[in-house]
Amino acid sequence: MLLLPATLTHAEVRDTLRLFQQTLEQASKSHGDDAVMLTVDGSALQQFDSSALAVLLECQRMAKARGRAFAVKAMPPKLMALAGLYGIDGLLTPAV
Repeated sequence: MLLLPATLTHAEVRDTLRLFQQTLEQASKSHGDDAVMLTVDGSALQQFDSSALAVLLECQRMAKARGRAFAVKAMPPKLMALAGLYGIDGLLTPAV
């Protein structure tokens, strides 16, 4: 699981994606080819812009490229509203 930082704006995109890439690599080492749900946790997220949505979509793309399921947990309501505004809320699967 990747815990998003408290702030995720354009300035934090590169570092956040690097952390997710490391999470993917660790999951592959730990679980091999077994199906693993990779979850991004947004519970700490307080300050963000539309870059946060771009990060989530890229994380989803990277996970799917490795054959992994992907979900988002505890996405802040304002970020969910922003995803709805852009019409991509259906692309981000909530974690159960």
